[in-house]
Amino acid sequence: MTSTPPKNTAQQYWDDFYRDPGTGGSGEPNVLLVREVASLTPGTALDLGCAGGSDALWLAGLGWRVTAADVSATALRRAAERAADAGLTDRIDWQRHDLSESSPEGSYDLVSAQFLHSPVARDGEREDILDRAADAVAPGGVLVIGSHAGWPSWQDEPPFAHHFPTNAEMLARLDPARRGWTVETDELLTRELAGPDGRPGTRADSVLKLRRAR
Repeated sequence: MTSTPPKNTAQQYWDDFYRDPGTGGSGEPNVLLVREVASLTPGTALDLGCAGGSDALWLAGLGWRVTAADVSATALRRAAERAADAGLTDRIDWQRHDLSESSPEGSYDLVSAQFLHSPVARDGEREDILDRAADAVAPGGVLVIGSHAGWPSWQDEPPFAHHFPTNAEMLARLDPARRGWTVETDELLTRELAGPDGRPGTRADSVLKLRRAR
C-alpha cells in the first residue's frame, strides 16, 4: 500500500473525513456497480476513489485483480485492514493518489468511478479525472461511472455549492463516438433511501457503462 502525508486541501479534507470510524460507507458494494459488473468475466480492475474499499473487496472476492486508489491514506489503511481480514490482501493493490494530479499506471479490463463528488474539487476536476479514466480502459474493457444526480429529497438546504453533471454532459466530454466506444448503459434511476433520521426519502443517481472497442 502506498501512502504519503497530506499535502493539499483535498488530502487533508478526506483524511479528516475518514478518521471518523462511522465514515467509509455501509460496507456493501455500490449497487450500480454490482448491477453493471456482476455478470462480467473477472480480469483487472481499477477502482478510482475507493474510500473504505467495499467495491474493491467485492471485486476481489469475485476474482478480479484490483488496483484501488484514493487520496486519503486513512481510508486506504482502513481498507487494507478489511482486505487482510477477508483474506484478499494479495488481490488488491492499494495506492494513494490525488486523482486530480496522478492515477495508477497501466490499462484495465474494468475502470470504476463511483460517486466522485467532492466539496473541495476545483471546477472541471471531475471531468478531467473521468477523461483519464477512459484512457486507462483496455481494448474490449468497460468504464462504469456512477453519479449522484442531485441532493437527496430530505436535504432542505445544500451543504455546499455543487453541480451534479448529467449523463449527457459526461458523454459530451468522453465522446464515445470519437473513441469508437459503445454506450451499453445510460440511465437515471431514483432509489428509495432513508434519511439520517430514518424517515423515508429518495435519491436520484445516474449510471453510464461504456465499452471500448477491441
